[in-house]
Amino acid sequence: MTATVTAPADQHWPWWPLLPIYPYGRRPTLVRELIPGRIWSFEQLHGVWYVAVPIRMTVVRVEDGLMLYSPIPPTGEVLEALRQLERGHGPVRAIVLPTSSGLEHKLPVPAMARAFPSALVWVSDCQWSFPLPLPAGWLGFPKQRTRVLGKDGFPYRDQLRWIPLGPLDLGLGTFLEVACLDLATGSLLVTDALVAIPSSPPLLYDLDPTPLLFHARDKGTEPLIDTAANRLSGWKRIVLFANYFRPANVSVPGSATILSQMFAQGCRNPRCHFGLYPFRWSSGWEADADALMAGFNGWGFALAPVLERLVFPRVREFFVNWLYELARQDAIRQLIACHYHAPLPLTADRLQACGEGLLRGVWAPSDASWTTLARIDDLLLELGVVKEGF
Repeated sequence: MTATVTAPADQHWPWWPLLPIYPYGRRPTLVRELIPGRIWSFEQLHGVWYVAVPIRMTVVRVEDGLMLYSPIPPTGEVLEALRQLERGHGPVRAIVLPTSSGLEHKLPVPAMARAFPSALVWVSDCQWSFPLPLPAGWLGFPKQRTRVLGKDGFPYRDQLRWIPLGPLDLGLGTFLEVACLDLATGSLLVTDALVAIPSSPPLLYDLDPTPLLFHARDKGTEPLIDTAANRLSGWKRIVLFANYFRPANVSVPGSATILSQMFAQGCRNPRCHFGLYPFRWSSGWEADADALMAGFNGWGFALAPVLERLVFPRVREFFVNWLYELARQDAIRQLIACHYHAPLPLTADRLQACGEGLLRGVWAPSDASWTTLARIDDLLLELGVVKEGF
């Protein structure tokens, strides 16, 4: 496996917007060759308020060129790396959006399609928008060269096997994700349905450890200090935020406390948000993070808590049956998900065991760190945004 780091030439910190979508216009990209001459990973950080986790586009060499699975924002660095791959392996022939709902995967598609005007754009069925249902062309998908996975067939069926999870009518919209199995290498590509959370920060943070260092602190007066211990603490807190939104062991101090900590020596810069740090961590948070990661490390992969509690809370068997469908694919050798760690060794037996374990265990809890997710689910049910039963 080889890795290439690409980063913008302009490394200064621009003024960040009112909505703090990280990385504020800067998207350093890590390019890794996962299988020589066959599969590559393009990784960027993506998140809100420094709760930034890896997001991945997987590039697969197909019979007549390259396929992009789940595009990321096509920065100049990303496009240059893709042009280099094209010179060695042929042009980008297909751009695949394998989910009907994930905005972070959907938004980059139009720009990537413009960058490769001869590529076909394949999208999962049941695409939807909120608050108004808009036609595909209005969402930026090029009408003449957009195809729907399933309805219009599937690309490269001699090489790839496509396995949908869904569709599942949620009320507001439809959840549908289409996994892709590269038969020759046994690589299972998924979007959000499965993730592998490592116990230490992924390599991508070496390009920019700022999110880790920001969340490693206990108050806004502390400067960002780059140590291995701080990186690990920051990683565990980011994992808790990303999976639970508001973990059980974090609270928001009063505005007087927050304001009193701002503009401290060493924190008077945009990178520190000028000392604005509205979090207070209580004892037990690290045990919660370790327990979450241990749950993933039981099989090495799992369904993210956000999806378990907000998408599948009343349809456990629906998700488990999909795992069993994957387990029937004897060719599977490794998992490449669009978030967190990849590749992860994977077998049909582990998928089967995971499904059986989910059926025996507690599903979609409502207590401890799951409380905020449960409240969101209850509110959506009360407003009629999602359905009580499916």
